Amino acid sequence: MKTFLNHAGYFLLFLLAGCSFERDVTDISFVIGVAQANLSEPWREVMNSEILETAKTYPGVKIVFTNAGDSREKQEADIDKLIRSGIDLLIVSPVESREIAPAIRDTYELMPVIVLDKAIEGYDYSLFIGADNHLVGTQAARFVREYIGEENGTVIEITGSADSLPVTQRMHGFREELRESENIKLAGSFSADWLRDMAEDIANNHLDLFAASDVIFAHNDAMALGVYRALAEVGITDKAIIGIDGLTGAEGGIALVEAGVLKATITCPTGGREAVNRAMDILQERDGLPKKIFLRSSLITRSILAERDSVPGSNAGRSSGDPVVLGFAQLGKEGAWREANTKSIISAAKRSGITLLFEDAELSQKKQIDAIRSFIDAGVDVIAFSPIVETGWDEVLHEAKAAGIPVICSDRTVKVADETLVTTYLVADFIEEGRRAAQWLLEETQDESDVRIVEIGGLPGSAPAIDRRKGFAEIIDRSASHTIIDSAPGDFIENLGYNVMTQFLVRHEDIDVVYAHNDDMALGAIRAIEEAGLEPGKDILIVSIDGVKAAFQAMTKGKLNCTVECSPLLGPQLMKAVIDYVNGEELPLRINTEEGVFPMEVARDFISSRPY
Repeated sequence: MKTFLNHAGYFLLFLLAGCSFERDVTDISFVIGVAQANLSEPWREVMNSEILETAKTYPGVKIVFTNAGDSREKQEADIDKLIRSGIDLLIVSPVESREIAPAIRDTYELMPVIVLDKAIEGYDYSLFIGADNHLVGTQAARFVREYIGEENGTVIEITGSADSLPVTQRMHGFREELRESENIKLAGSFSADWLRDMAEDIANNHLDLFAASDVIFAHNDAMALGVYRALAEVGITDKAIIGIDGLTGAEGGIALVEAGVLKATITCPTGGREAVNRAMDILQERDGLPKKIFLRSSLITRSILAERDSVPGSNAGRSSGDPVVLGFAQLGKEGAWREANTKSIISAAKRSGITLLFEDAELSQKKQIDAIRSFIDAGVDVIAFSPIVETGWDEVLHEAKAAGIPVICSDRTVKVADETLVTTYLVADFIEEGRRAAQWLLEETQDESDVRIVEIGGLPGSAPAIDRRKGFAEIIDRSASHTIIDSAPGDFIENLGYNVMTQFLVRHEDIDVVYAHNDDMALGAIRAIEEAGLEPGKDILIVSIDGVKAAFQAMTKGKLNCTVECSPLLGPQLMKAVIDYVNGEELPLRINTEEGVFPMEVARDFISSRPY
């Protein structure tokens, strides 16, 4: 039961928000504060509506909104008012990610915080929920490429606020994909701050350019509609215009596509429903909560709308009494992490009452593909697998889709031409792991002028190897005093990590740091360093990823300096995703697990609690 002070504070919040409240405050179980960036965008109005409607399904839960009016200072003041008035949890949709991050970090020390829409750097929050805006931009560019085809063509881009993180991510995804077609040129890019009227003015001011373009891509449907209105005034009504949001309603993207106003839109869920549901998971202290949830975005055209005859997760052919059957294709045995991952999946399936068909691919992609095909033949309800490498899966995943069987990628991602081939990704944030390893290193060596780093990579072509290298290099490249002097793959195997490090020590006289993509290879590197007559952890610093117990043991001995956690205990989250799907729920695009950073100094405090 909340204290009287909290209830009184909640009543004050309704007064602050300009609302009235007549129910007895003792009926209130939880109060959730929502610090909204603005209410000038229809998309945010839908977000607030979803939050309110979902909250009604939880008796005793009350929502209090504030509106920052796109002012960072106002949003900081709003958050402070919400805290002082006694909320239990804060949902914040940031005005801007970087500027508001300190206020979010301070709040996270006091209570749970869900960050909605715009991510902040680091992990100082309870949960992030939002779209993969890079993918949204990629999807838009794919449509442009298909629409223009092989002929020469031009496209104009209308962006939201120039300094907005979603804008940056959408631009990068759009332009990276567009580079694949040399025949398509970006004829212009304009910022309309997400506003329909501003986009209309821009189009009016550059009518010749807009009229001559083949496609106009706007970062939301409101701006797309503004461009359409400007062109319609001069008699141009057949221009290919695409937007983002895919909202329902008279002027929402879906209706605009149906009416032929827009050629296409890309859905960008607000996350309002998910935010409230996950807030209740947090407040009720449920286990197995993720750290990040990326919602699914989908291309919508007239033809796609006409073809829709089912919804994701419907499972119309299943009887509610049938046991759920999951086929899982494990990639093979790599070390302690993979062993713990396998045990977690098997035990979680038993606890959930799920029938598990388990196959070990023994580090062979062919065997893993054969296992997936055997699951298709068996007619399982869901297929899950940990892909050995990123590419080469399109054919077998098309077979699974044709059979109506959803596929979940566990702990690794794949690259496929059609993103609908995978229902969801249950993975760690490999790029962020690399970043966090690099950030620890920069802090640890900030007073040194010339730091020489060698990198022991994972299995070439695998998602963790690609992304951990990318994230680490991204941060290291910011420092003029740190250099990666050599890199070679160790395939995530301890003995190969030993071999690679032995070669590094022959090739380089001065090595200051070893960055290993997993703990097993770091342990192999430690052996090689000791055999060379050097002291690991002192003569050469070592930072690695995974957080297995053996790494903590090495840290307690002073031989390993830091490990970044990548939890293998994905079984409970995987089984929850499977059950949610067969119960008719739409799964998000990607679910990231929570991870910590453990330097040598804290190893003794945590080693006894490491389950793997």
